[in-house]
Amino acid sequence: MNGPLSSLRAIEFCGLGPAPLAGQLLADMGAQVTVIDRVSGPQDAGQVNRRGKQSLAVNLKSEKGCGIVKELMADTDIVIEGFRPGVMERLGLGPDDCPKHLIYGRMTGWGQEGPWSHTAGHDINYLAMTGALNAMGSADRPPAPPLNLVADYGGGALFLVFGLLAGVIERGISGKGQVVDAAMVDGVPAMMGLIQTLLAQGEILNSRESNWIDGAAPFYRCYECADGKYISVGALEPQFFAELLERADLKERKSQYDRTQWPATVSEFAAVFKTRTRDDWAAVFEGSDACVAPVLDFAEAPLHPVNQARGVFYKAGGVWQAQPAPRFSRTNPDQPAPPTAPGADNETILKVLGHSTEQIAHLKTEGVIT
Repeated sequence: MNGPLSSLRAIEFCGLGPAPLAGQLLADMGAQVTVIDRVSGPQDAGQVNRRGKQSLAVNLKSEKGCGIVKELMADTDIVIEGFRPGVMERLGLGPDDCPKHLIYGRMTGWGQEGPWSHTAGHDINYLAMTGALNAMGSADRPPAPPLNLVADYGGGALFLVFGLLAGVIERGISGKGQVVDAAMVDGVPAMMGLIQTLLAQGEILNSRESNWIDGAAPFYRCYECADGKYISVGALEPQFFAELLERADLKERKSQYDRTQWPATVSEFAAVFKTRTRDDWAAVFEGSDACVAPVLDFAEAPLHPVNQARGVFYKAGGVWQAQPAPRFSRTNPDQPAPPTAPGADNETILKVLGHSTEQIAHLKTEGVIT
């Protein structure tokens, strides 16, 4: 594989949510990522998080199975696991049981320690505990979860990758591995520097749909169009707001940021945007700095000319998915290989580790290789 991380090797213990995405992001950048699966199975082109990886299906409840994983770790840089605290230790694969050169990434919601560390949770729960979820959605309705993009993937996977690569850089100086403890309740607040600043300055209110970035302001929200589809407006700055008014033939405003005027202005804007279809409005604002864009659904997004010109998406195995990101001037990675089937690389990996064909057959018979 080409890519800026082509020198790295990683092991990812099969799981759900942010850990598989972290492994995918490393693989997208050229790292050799081996997924430790529980059992072999068929290939599924829809498992985008498995693209570009190889797979070893092994019984971790067997001593020999754990031994094989430790063999693989000897020539590995990074480990990724997303189990509850203590699971890897009970398997004999915790940080103290493994080679000391590893950058050992641990992904949880609540952290490795603390009163809720062994408690189940999901994106919505982690987001709720940071204060961020309470700020999302309409004031007269319950908070609206933003899919699972913010806590699972923003505060989780991306901060895990950031920590892993920081650990690799530091190891280049010290020669030592270490544990990266990534918790979603840490990552989400770490992204909230601007929000915390605005709160401290009194620029935003601690209530839902009351501010200029949460849907209360007429210049930063979505409007329904004549066809029932939506247009997004993000004209925060005065010069962009002026262009919005001009292009949409809206009345000029004395004060863009006067909260007392917002409800009436929202109603007026809503009535105007309801007079044309979404695509008509998109054409009106095409090429402008009014910060207006059509709200596309999952099927429409890959086909939009702007996304096609950039090559944001590609289709593999009938599945639309994102190109590796970001892009590089010199070490751009290859397009990822299709998602591998669980256990597809058992023999290849074991032979690289020095196991003979006869030994591999015996491991299968014993149920060590699954």
